[in-house]
Amino acid sequence: MSSASAASAPEKAPDDSSKLKTFLSILRKFVGVADIASVRFSLPAHLLEPTPNLEYWNYLDRPETFASIGKSNDELGRMLEVLRFWFTKDLKYIKGKPCKPYNSTLGEFFRCKWEVEDSAPGISVPSGPNSQNGNTSVDDGGGGKLANVCYLTEQTSHHPPVSAFYIECPDRGVSARGFDQISAKFTGTSVRVVPGEYNRGIFVNVEKRGNEEYQMSHPAAYLGGILRGALSITVSDTCYVTCPKTRIKTILQYQEDSWIGRAQYKVEGLVFRYNPGNDTATKIKDVPESDVLARISGSWHGQIHYTLAGTTDPQLLIDIAPLFPAAKTVPPEETQLSNESRKFWSGVTEAILDKRYSQATKLKQDIEERQRQKAAERKQNNETWQPRFFTSPTTTSGKPELTEEGRQALQGVSNGEYKLEESQKMGA
Repeated sequence: MSSASAASAPEKAPDDSSKLKTFLSILRKFVGVADIASVRFSLPAHLLEPTPNLEYWNYLDRPETFASIGKSNDELGRMLEVLRFWFTKDLKYIKGKPCKPYNSTLGEFFRCKWEVEDSAPGISVPSGPNSQNGNTSVDDGGGGKLANVCYLTEQTSHHPPVSAFYIECPDRGVSARGFDQISAKFTGTSVRVVPGEYNRGIFVNVEKRGNEEYQMSHPAAYLGGILRGALSITVSDTCYVTCPKTRIKTILQYQEDSWIGRAQYKVEGLVFRYNPGNDTATKIKDVPESDVLARISGSWHGQIHYTLAGTTDPQLLIDIAPLFPAAKTVPPEETQLSNESRKFWSGVTEAILDKRYSQATKLKQDIEERQRQKAAERKQNNETWQPRFFTSPTTTSGKPELTEEGRQALQGVSNGEYKLEESQKMGA
């Protein structure tokens, strides 16, 4: 066998046990480091999932729940629709094992869409003393017509690593935006992941309801099972969903499972009236009974129920068990730009899938070295890099704004018109 053919021959695939041992040996070097996410350490290719980070990090595992936000004619019903989306946004962690995708490079971007039936039910609630208008009907929207849910994301900063995203369902007048940035710390037995300083959560806007805005904050999560060789995601933290316009807030408390026995993944919460100008309720126990609109209970791996105030009859909000992440539609390969995630990482992906791990690692290192060179050139020329599709790398509000080019790109995703010009200021 020639040296060339030997180099391209498939290598023996490491099993999960050896992968975890290698991963643990690398993580141990970061015990005590305040934020290993900002270090952006490079992993060998055989430890990576052949998926770009920007494609992996989206909140649309069930896009039909996003498209159904705003159907209820009752403001409490609309908050419950937002919560239904919340509990389905990260099915990938429930239905599959956690994995490490490629680190995003500056200027890299990803776009896709989902075509869903606009027939997901709105949530109607009985009229009562806490309901503003007592209207129990829902807007059935498209009546079963297909609706596009479109997604655009761009790596807008490298130090710290931040990406901006924008989601839109034009048919329903629902959109969402935010910055993805995490801070992670290895404790010796697990990795604790929390939002970074620019990650203020997901901001959902419902245009047809007077531009109601819902802010959903992310709870802390833990990547555990490293020592026993079975990676899993757990959550034991409090998070919030607020809507200043309707003056309705939700507190969700994810309960910590005992290390003895099977995990229950329990969550409980309250939906209640609050004062946006004097918001002091951070725990369920802080909420006066007179302000409660509904109670949330169940398992975020199974069924979630809500119980309206003054009743004892739980109603099903969402059943996670039968759901799996929905397939996405991406631009045809010939229309993808060189810094579009799938094309940008295609060489690395092909090598990993062919089990040519040494070649994949080399290609990945070449990409990382080119990025370092371009960063050095910008520094030498005193140049400040600017994103293409978003107006700034970060904002203190946590709400990225689309550029005109970003709006056109997102509209093109919806219309299936994917052609874009190559950018001369590509960061990577």
